[in-house]
Amino acid sequence: MAEGGPGRGRGGRGAMIAKLLEMERKPGPPPGGDGPPQPPAPQAPPPTQAPPPRMGGRGAMMQRLLEAQAAAPPPPVPTPAPVAAAPTTPAPAPAPTTSADPPRSMGRGRMMQQLAQMGMSATPQTPPLAAPTPAPAPAPTPAQPTRPPPDPEEITRQLRRIEFDKPAVVMRGKDGKEVDATANYIPLYLLPGRGIFEYEVRFSPLVDDRALIERMLFGQHKDILGGKRRTFDGVTLYLPNRLEVDSVTSVHPVTNEEHKISFIFRREREMRECTHMYNVLFNNIQRELNLKKLGREYFSQEMAYSIPQHRLEIWPGYVTAVDCFENGIMLNCNASHKVLRTQTVLKFMDDVIHATGGQGWKEEVQKHLIGQSVMTRNPVRIYRVDDIDFKQNPTCIFNPESDRPMNYIEYHREKNIEIQDKGQPLLVHRPKPSKRPGSKGFYMLVPELCYLTGLTDEMRADFKVMKDVATFTRVNPNQRVMALQKFIDSIRTNPKCVAMLEEWGLRVPENPIKLKARLLTPEAITFGQGFTNRGSAQADWTRDATSQHMLETVNIFDWIVMHTQRDERNANGFVDMMGKVCPQMGVRIEYPEMVKLRDDKTESYLRTLRDSLNGKTQLVVIIFPSQREDRYSAIKKLCCVDRPIPSQVINSRTIGKPDKLRSIVQKIALQINCKLGGALWGVKIPFANAMICGIDSYHDSKTRSKSVAGFVASMNKQVTRWHSQVFIQSSDREMVDGLRVALSKALNNYYEINNQHPDTVIIYRDGVGDGMLKVCEEHEVAALKRAFVAISPDYNPAVAFIVCQKRINTRIFLPCGGNSYENPPPGSIVDHTVTRRTLYDFFLVSQMVRQGTVTPTHYIVLHNTTRLDPDKIQRLTYKMCHLYYNWPGTIRVPAPCQYAHKLAHLVGTSIHKEPAANLCDKLFFL
Repeated sequence: MAEGGPGRGRGGRGAMIAKLLEMERKPGPPPGGDGPPQPPAPQAPPPTQAPPPRMGGRGAMMQRLLEAQAAAPPPPVPTPAPVAAAPTTPAPAPAPTTSADPPRSMGRGRMMQQLAQMGMSATPQTPPLAAPTPAPAPAPTPAQPTRPPPDPEEITRQLRRIEFDKPAVVMRGKDGKEVDATANYIPLYLLPGRGIFEYEVRFSPLVDDRALIERMLFGQHKDILGGKRRTFDGVTLYLPNRLEVDSVTSVHPVTNEEHKISFIFRREREMRECTHMYNVLFNNIQRELNLKKLGREYFSQEMAYSIPQHRLEIWPGYVTAVDCFENGIMLNCNASHKVLRTQTVLKFMDDVIHATGGQGWKEEVQKHLIGQSVMTRNPVRIYRVDDIDFKQNPTCIFNPESDRPMNYIEYHREKNIEIQDKGQPLLVHRPKPSKRPGSKGFYMLVPELCYLTGLTDEMRADFKVMKDVATFTRVNPNQRVMALQKFIDSIRTNPKCVAMLEEWGLRVPENPIKLKARLLTPEAITFGQGFTNRGSAQADWTRDATSQHMLETVNIFDWIVMHTQRDERNANGFVDMMGKVCPQMGVRIEYPEMVKLRDDKTESYLRTLRDSLNGKTQLVVIIFPSQREDRYSAIKKLCCVDRPIPSQVINSRTIGKPDKLRSIVQKIALQINCKLGGALWGVKIPFANAMICGIDSYHDSKTRSKSVAGFVASMNKQVTRWHSQVFIQSSDREMVDGLRVALSKALNNYYEINNQHPDTVIIYRDGVGDGMLKVCEEHEVAALKRAFVAISPDYNPAVAFIVCQKRINTRIFLPCGGNSYENPPPGSIVDHTVTRRTLYDFFLVSQMVRQGTVTPTHYIVLHNTTRLDPDKIQRLTYKMCHLYYNWPGTIRVPAPCQYAHKLAHLVGTSIHKEPAANLCDKLFFL
């Protein structure tokens, strides 16, 4: 993009405001030269003007402000003494009439540019001097009064007020049974007569140094500003109280020159404009409560739990965030835990050396440590390991800031820390630019003083470790509410915390917020042969899924089972059980071709599989003796790309337990039917001609610079058949760039099956954080419209674009008598009070959780041109949570989102290529 173009949007407006402020405040000659101003060059006659641009919303507001200033009567000025005017030049001939282009809408950037030009050209310009002529000099005319330039800061402030004064978005449903509920939100109340007051601070003469500004302002006027909480960026000052003075005088500490400091009151800010300051305030409060900051959250070292048998330590803490909600400003507070290890990095290195015998230990250490986080305990901080310097050790010399050169042993000895191992390598941490602006340095960490954090893959695979960890981290609703109440009580009973709140005019109530939730009626599940499960509060139909006929079945006549010689017994047991359970679920199955391998080499599997496949083979089942990612990836790449065929990979240990074999094989049979194109169950869909889509992305594990976007779309009225596509893109583009192409292909495929295009398209988008909502709305919704135009210029279906957010800290609890709480059941809806003030959103609990606390899913309706009201969108979303065929119950997100996730995960972790086209109409990725 070329620089210097007209401002557009916020960037253009902000740049122009900064330019105007700089011109207004900086002393000395104007930029561009030191000499006196030169007369302007002769100008050509003005061309025919086009009609004024049309503007709406904030653009119209700026236009009205501009017109009001233009129409205001000029201030009176004294009449100057008569002077001889320059000879007038003949008027130019009128330009020929031309048809003007239709007026275009004007953005804020262009509007600000016009305002700036008016402000900079407000001083009357001297007309160009013409050659002397014998014509008599006209009578002198008085000089025109100077029109004051518009104040862009005032216009910006008024625009900001317009944005914050918009009414809250209220989209509430009515269906379902209303029940009492509690959420982990704490309302914040503003004390009477208190608020946040915004001042502009001006120095005369000007002071440029930020440190000197703060020293002269706060150091010399403690009686006015010193005891108050404040936020100051060098120009704008925010205070919790109005100042009693308009200006003060300070003495420059170096030149002893007096400076006048003026406080220009701008306005009293709304609470919802101050969420950033309130977040900083509660971070300070948590530090006052002696909580340690680890990453972005705060934890208690004093209340840590120890798990010595696994060398683990768990710190309890809180995740807090202040934001603007439908009910006002509230603090979201959720109990959290940090899993730390009591093993130092040096001890881990020693273990690796002993395990490898000293061969290749450096590469192994780098593999495990680089990219991981470590913690120092004095002080308590978290660092990311970016590299390991094996050439340096604690005896190496370095230069501390503003100090004499010393080695790391001496540096830590001054802090009463003695380093024992003098030959250990050093860890390298490079801070992000946002944390150390302008710094190119890095930190060298001593492994002996660093502790590992988090769980390894081996620990996560260890049932005993995870069970012991879950004892402390799996918090039930009662424990979570108690932790929330404890946090509130700690603030209210701590005098310093109370004083910090009062300084900003805030009050915290005694209890978290109470609200109303709605419970939707259970959803009926339909199976084959007309059987219907009426649904239950638990939203679980496992028994019917394995005992009733599937909704749509695919018979299996030609299939292959591949296994090693030592797994022959397990393979035969699996085949026999398939012959028993499949007929019960409505599937006819023949005996497979059994292929025995002499060894378990990956190449043996691939070579034998290529030789065994023929044009009639429907399915291949591969039984692995053990779990190996490389072998699994090779098989999946062959079956999904090179020789496309539905495949099922089974670990021999999974089918090696006779007492559990039947239930395991039943689930495998269900999965196989899906991969062959069948459907397991369905729900009633209230649309006759709608396509429901899901989108998710996954970062490729092989090529870190790439990410995989999965797209899945329904192809029938029952929403039981799916069309899938994959697009591989740059990882820095989280949004799906190929959405237009994917949607166009899905629409064409839908037409081939149904002989018509869908009237309604509903898209569920997963993996979008709050910071990307605007980009998602502008980029992906626009891609939808382009896809419709590509089908036909007249094709314009109704569209709903809904974002699904799983990683949230909102928790909802239902009271169950006394001071006890329980998880809300599946189908629980909250669409008010704790929803965002400016968004059309709701929370849905769709899954059954029997251990710990259930986490609702946050749904944001970014775009909606359908006639679906909140009740219908909420009910449809809940229906979609029933259609994931890998689980006979409801899941956290709509099925198309989960299918898109599974597809993107398979491609991103195993095959790293786009799957074959003839598999795209089947759920081959389950």
